[in-house]
Amino acid sequence: MTIEIVIFAIVGLVGLAVGAVIGRSLGRRGGPSEVDLEKARAESEASVARVRKEIEIKGREEAVAVTAEAEREAHKVRQELGKREERVHKKEETLDGKNDQLTKKDAQLGKREKDLGRREKKVQKAEDDLDAALSESRLKIERLAGVTQDEARAILVAEVKEDARKQSIDEIRAVESEARKIADERARMVVAAAIQRYASEHVVERTVSAVTLPSEDMKGRIIGREGRNIRAYEQATGCDLVIDDTPEIVIVSCFNPVRREIGRLTLERLLLDGRIHPARIEELTAKAKQEVEQQARQHGERATVELELSGIHPELIKQLGRLQYRTSFGHNVLQHSIEVGHLAGLIAGELGQSPKEARRAGLLHDIGKAVDHEVEGPHALVGAQLCKKYGESKGIVHAVAAHHEAEVPNSILANIIAAANALSAGRPGARREQLAAYVKRLEDLEKMAAAFPGVERCHAIQSGREIRVMVENARISDTDAELLARDIARKIEEEMTYAGEIRVTVIRETRAIEYAR
Repeated sequence: MTIEIVIFAIVGLVGLAVGAVIGRSLGRRGGPSEVDLEKARAESEASVARVRKEIEIKGREEAVAVTAEAEREAHKVRQELGKREERVHKKEETLDGKNDQLTKKDAQLGKREKDLGRREKKVQKAEDDLDAALSESRLKIERLAGVTQDEARAILVAEVKEDARKQSIDEIRAVESEARKIADERARMVVAAAIQRYASEHVVERTVSAVTLPSEDMKGRIIGREGRNIRAYEQATGCDLVIDDTPEIVIVSCFNPVRREIGRLTLERLLLDGRIHPARIEELTAKAKQEVEQQARQHGERATVELELSGIHPELIKQLGRLQYRTSFGHNVLQHSIEVGHLAGLIAGELGQSPKEARRAGLLHDIGKAVDHEVEGPHALVGAQLCKKYGESKGIVHAVAAHHEAEVPNSILANIIAAANALSAGRPGARREQLAAYVKRLEDLEKMAAAFPGVERCHAIQSGREIRVMVENARISDTDAELLARDIARKIEEEMTYAGEIRVTVIRETRAIEYAR
C-alpha cells in the first residue's frame, strides 16, 4: 500500500513537470496546435509510463528486498521459538519424570507408614503383654518372697549403698595409707630435726598464790580493826585474801594473774615492813604495780631478744611480759610461747619457709591470753585482733587466729604454728592438771567410745592420748571396725577439748573353738 502511494505521487509530479514544459513551449510559440498537443500528450504519457515502469520495477525490487528481510527475521524468530519450545518440552519431560518419582515415593511412604502402624500396634501389644507378665511375675515374687516391691527396692538400695560404702572405705584406706606413708616419713624428718635442734629443759611452773606468814598473829594484823586493813587491801589490789584455819598461810586469790602478782608482792612487803594500815597498803600497792609493769616489759624484751626478733610494738612486748604471770595446766605461758617460737622457726627452716616470720608468729600466738580475762572471745581471736591493731602482717595475724582452728588454716605458716603449739603442749611433763579433772577426762573419753553400738569395753591409756576399743566379733566386721574408729575419732574431735592428738584403736578378736572328743 505504501509503495503504490509513492508511485502515484511520483507520477503526479512527473505529469505536472511535463505539463509545465508543454505550457512553456506553447507560450513561446504563440498557441498550441492540435498536433502539438497530441504529441505532447503522447510524450507525456510515454514519460509517465516509463517513469511508472521504472518506479514499479524499483518498488518491486524494494518490496522483494523488504520481503526477504522480513522472511529472514521471521525465520530467526521461528528458530528461536523452536529452541524455546524444545527447552520447554524438555523441562516438561523432566518435571513429568520427577512427578512420577514423587508419586512413587509417596506411594512407598504410604506403604511404609501403614507397615509402621501395624508394627506399632504389634509393639504396643507386646508391651502390654510384657507389662501384664511383669505385673503377674511381680505379684508371684512378692507372694513367694513375702515383701512388696517398695520393700524389695529399699533392700536393694541398702545393699547397693553398703557395697558402695565398703568400696569407698577400701579406696579411702588405700589412699590414706599411701598418703600417710609419705606424709609420716616427711613429718618425722621435719619434727625430729626440729626437736633435736631445740631440746630445752622444761620446768613446770605454777602461779604462787599462797603467802607464808612469820607468825599466826599476823593474820589479825592483816585483817585490822573491824576488817579495815583487809578491805583496803582488796580495794587497792583487786585481789581477795583468803584467811582460813591453815596455819601461817594466807592465800591471794584473783582471776587476773597480773593483779594476783601485784597482790602477792604487796602482801609480802607489808609483812616485811610490819606497818599494816590503809595508807601504807595503797603506797606499797602503787610501787608493786610499777615494779610488775617494769618486770613484764623486761620479760617481753628478753623473749624477743632470745628469739632474735625486732620491730615488735612496745605494747605487744608489754603484753608478752604479762604472760610470765599466766599459767595453763601448770605451764608458764611465756615460756611456752618462746618454745613454740623456737620450734616453729626450726620447722619453717626445714620446709623452706621464713624462720624469722615463724618465730615471730610462734612468740605471739598466745598473746591473747594476756588480756582474755578482760576481752570476750577465744584467746586466739583476741590475740589476732591485738596483732592486727599493732601493725603485724596478715600472715602472722592469720597464724595467731588459726592455731586452735578458730579460723580455718589456709597457709603453711598457720599449720607450722599449730604443729609447734601441739609439740610444745604435748611434750611429756609440759603440762599438768588436777587429778579430778584428769580422771574425769579419761572417764568422759571412755564413755564416749562405749556409747557406740557393738562396743564391749574400752580403756583410755597413755594419759588419755590413746583409747583402745574392744568390739563384738559377731556384730562388727573388719570394714565396720574401720568405720567405727573413724566415727569415734570424729565424735572426740567435736565434743572434747584436748592438746595434741588422741589415737583410737579398735580391736576385733576372732576366736575359733572346737572340742576334741
